[in-house]
Amino acid sequence: MRFVRVALMVLGIFVVSPVWAKMVAKPVSWQLDGTTFKSMLVYDDAVTAKRPGLLMVPNWYGVNDIAVKKAEMIAGKDYVILLTDMYGDGVRPKSDDDARTAVAPLYHDRGLMRARMVKAFEQLKGQAKDAPVDLSRLAAIGFCFGGAAVLDLARTGSDVKAVVAFHGDLSTDNPALAAKIKARVLAMNGSADTFTIGQVPDFTKGMEQDSADWQFVEIGHAVHCFTETEATAKTGNCRYDAKVAARSYRLMRDWLTESFAVDSNAAGT
Repeated sequence: MRFVRVALMVLGIFVVSPVWAKMVAKPVSWQLDGTTFKSMLVYDDAVTAKRPGLLMVPNWYGVNDIAVKKAEMIAGKDYVILLTDMYGDGVRPKSDDDARTAVAPLYHDRGLMRARMVKAFEQLKGQAKDAPVDLSRLAAIGFCFGGAAVLDLARTGSDVKAVVAFHGDLSTDNPALAAKIKARVLAMNGSADTFTIGQVPDFTKGMEQDSADWQFVEIGHAVHCFTETEATAKTGNCRYDAKVAARSYRLMRDWLTESFAVDSNAAGT
């Protein structure tokens, strides 16, 4: 009898225990202008409730194991993330020189960058067929080069609800495009980022054409790459800062929550 009671107790533990979180990273591919792009859909499939979908563009190293882990950390139980390949199959930078070569065509032709972002956003919407994506709550986030990419998505007049750029390139080939922005835009850069500091005046001036809600946050003493855990240098302009990273992620979550609530309230008026 004692054995039976113990067995039942053990069985009861398994019955009432919650389902453990399980992060999945599923390959997602598409084609545009003869180029095949290979991205990753990242989310917790132990949670069945629909949640916001985020189009995430990583730094100039593109889709790699580090970027996937970052997407998993951000997604948690809160978001479904499409980690987006901007270069095409076979282009996976292994060094700064490789990355510089990979991004060059997109910075040279911002129309090409915008076209790839529009296509990627369409693919995020398409994931709602098989993943728990709430199509009424879609946003885009980007890091460094990825920040430039998501800002360019907003400049197309996309119906993306919100855009968040972390230590992003703020430049544009056409400042007038800011007038087309519908998304709520949050850009966060370091006050000591020597790469982007000169871009700030033109960026904010351009955004003043935008009737949508936007905010630029300059984080004191931070340099470039402040969310990039692999940027382990002690000096220079590309350094991870755990405190600043945590603060920026809180600002992102607050911005997204507010953006989705604003849109929901507007729909109900």
